[in-house]
Amino acid sequence: MPNSTRNRASTGNSAKKNSEKKTTVTPSPERRRELLSTAAEVFAAQGYNATTVRRIADEAGMLAGSLYYHFDSKESMVDEILSTFLNELWAGYDEVLGAGLGPRETVEALVTESFREIDRHRAAVAIYQKESQHLSTQPRFGYLTESRGRFERAWLGALERGVAEGVFRADLDIRLAYRFLRDTVWVAASWYRPGGLHSPEEIARQYLSMVLDGITPREEQARRDRTQRKTQRQTQRP
Repeated sequence: MPNSTRNRASTGNSAKKNSEKKTTVTPSPERRRELLSTAAEVFAAQGYNATTVRRIADEAGMLAGSLYYHFDSKESMVDEILSTFLNELWAGYDEVLGAGLGPRETVEALVTESFREIDRHRAAVAIYQKESQHLSTQPRFGYLTESRGRFERAWLGALERGVAEGVFRADLDIRLAYRFLRDTVWVAASWYRPGGLHSPEEIARQYLSMVLDGITPREEQARRDRTQRKTQRQTQRP
């Protein structure tokens, strides 16, 4: 083989090897977390469909092509964001559900754990709320449907047990109570900011106090009940 041909072949092989090396770059875990955190904020603010890889790269201060060294698509990014959040959420939930707590204590612990997850994964919670129904139609995101079912069974089980044991009102509409608890807890992702005035545990305590004990003092509630009964008796007189 002539020298020029060998040189060209050698140069081609070197370029190929260099290209192969580039495609196998493994980012550090810290860098991946940084990029996923940035992507989560963009997805939460703009929506999954409206978000482009270029926009995420711009927010991360890098070229769009460079982002592909770390993730092969925006689908991979949102997948990792949601699966990480749900895996951590269920680790906490399973610990609560396996602790043998009473029904009220179970509800209290689930609410507290939920607010802790909002503190850790606020953007991921917002994405889950906005995008899970759409994403779950894709095979890759089938775990979102499974998680919704597990979530419902966990909460309904605690509420049903509470009614059966007399801890919660006998006339409680279980499914309505579940939807109220679910929606009012997770909507906090739209306004909560880490490092604010109240810790996740304090927010959970205040929330539980309002939901389980009401927002009026017990003396005031007792007075209202007496007034209501008196009014009912008066309207029932001939």
